[in-house]
Amino acid sequence: MTATVRVRLGEDGADAERVDQLAGYLREALVERGIADVRALTAGPAPPGSRGFDVATVGGLLVTLGQSAEGLRSVVAAVRDWLSRGGRVKRTVRLEIDGDVLELSEATLTDQDKLVDLFVSRHSP
Repeated sequence: MTATVRVRLGEDGADAERVDQLAGYLREALVERGIADVRALTAGPAPPGSRGFDVATVGGLLVTLGQSAEGLRSVVAAVRDWLSRGGRVKRTVRLEIDGDVLELSEATLTDQDKLVDLFVSRHSP
């Protein structure tokens, strides 16, 4: 069984184009860490009468992992690195696996470590 992680990100004051650009940067970082299956998160099927493409969710990624906790740890490490590059701009990231949500934003590094460890342990085989 493989897990999928829904990633939603945001940045204070950013428009849809900027958030889409940021999602692209995060996607590249995930691929560089060996996560091969990273796609735009879709909002569902396109409206009736349209060309039939799924509508992408701005700032959303769908990451497919193997069964190891290391894959999830790689995703979380890339996300935390992305958060830290925001400088003084507030960034948020929401990770979701089967309805279980981890949201990282302004938590201290120590608190993030605790939250990440708990989240990863709940989703380890």
